[in-house]
Amino acid sequence: MVATTRLSPMECALREARAAAERGEVPVGAVIVGADGAVLAAAGNRTEADRDPTAHAELQAIRAAAAGYGAPRLVDCDLYVTLEPCPMCAQAISFARLRRLYYGAADPKGGGVEHGPRIFSQPTCHHRPEIYGGIAEQEAAELLQAFFKARR
Repeated sequence: MVATTRLSPMECALREARAAAERGEVPVGAVIVGADGAVLAAAGNRTEADRDPTAHAELQAIRAAAAGYGAPRLVDCDLYVTLEPCPMCAQAISFARLRRLYYGAADPKGGGVEHGPRIFSQPTCHHRPEIYGGIAEQEAAELLQAFFKARR
């Protein structure tokens, strides 16, 4: 009998990020988990493959989860992503009404949550998820650093 270990949502997101890197995409992975802890969607960046600047991992996961959930709002769901979401993705997280956001590495240059425009802090933001940063931060940051170092 082989013992199986269930991956944490962030480990699943990191797996998606590694797969994205293998496809030549910026290594960002995202996972959406329902209230019962079940993974509803998992995705990695697809901007290059889809030739779509909006094909970020978070948006891919939100689209898939909403389709599977049968609703445009993911009220009791949580998002795990390896990199602080950009402003576009932060706004989509708000529109999707995700309950919690867990992210790995901070993004001082392009982030939209705790850096840049800080979307959830704006008075015009309709929904603010609970935010938890720094989850598996070192591993997420190392994936990104290795990816960009190989490109230089």
